[in-house]
Amino acid sequence: MTRDEIFALFNRREAAWEARDAASLTADHAADGVVVSPTGGVLEGRVEIERIYRVWFTAFPDLVFRTEDLLVDENRVCLLCRITGSHLGEFFGMPPTGRRIEVAGAFIYRLQNGLIAHERRILDFTGLLVQVGVLRAKPAG
Repeated sequence: MTRDEIFALFNRREAAWEARDAASLTADHAADGVVVSPTGGVLEGRVEIERIYRVWFTAFPDLVFRTEDLLVDENRVCLLCRITGSHLGEFFGMPPTGRRIEVAGAFIYRLQNGLIAHERRILDFTGLLVQVGVLRAKPAG
């Protein structure tokens, strides 16, 4: 893929995040694509990948995914992002709390044949669990 094609792919993905369109986000993954994520473990194939997108959109129906930076090196891409939303639906067995979340992330991609072959999601998942009230922050000092 050219640099311009890669930027076009990620612009499309940003629009799909904004629309909370799990099917469009999933279509950008190879049929045998892999996603490694702290919230889903190792996901193999589009069915599992789409399931995790839907988990997020159900748990945080007002989810906003904002790209802060996009670094491209041939077929490898690193996307720095910020995810915000309100915990209004079940999230991996956690009942809704109504609390707002804000999580920083880095998503690392390997592209092949115009699709995402591999994606590693790095999120402050512990911070997310503190924000929804599952964990308590350790007092300072």
